[in-house]
Amino acid sequence: MKYCYEYPRPAVCVDIIIYCKSTNKILLIERKNDPYRNFWALPGGFVDENEDLTVAAYRELYEETAVENMDLKQYRTYGTPGRDPRGHIISVVFVGTCEKLPKFKAGDDAKNAGWFKLNELPQLAFDHKIIIVDYFSPLD
Repeated sequence: MKYCYEYPRPAVCVDIIIYCKSTNKILLIERKNDPYRNFWALPGGFVDENEDLTVAAYRELYEETAVENMDLKQYRTYGTPGRDPRGHIISVVFVGTCEKLPKFKAGDDAKNAGWFKLNELPQLAFDHKIIIVDYFSPLD
């Protein structure tokens, strides 16, 4: 039996922090499309119907950066209404760390990709600066 609801529901996406410990850099993509065209962002995107969250994180990371063989761990979920101009979007954030910079190549809806020092981040799309600050802030 298939259910159809009359009320709107949030969409779900994944965002991925890839952090290189030895260089203190994170991998970002430059967005090819609106919203936030030409802004830098964490790699990520929408979860497909019937797709596992972890599978979506690996898929999006590979599609946008060609990075693979990275151990990803689920970090936190962000769902504040208004975080995305397309509607109520809930993002499940994953994190992967490495000791040396893996090879990467922008693809899919990423115009470019690059490594950025944490203290030299460009202007970021969505609430990605909040996500990054949350992850790298020491616990009280």
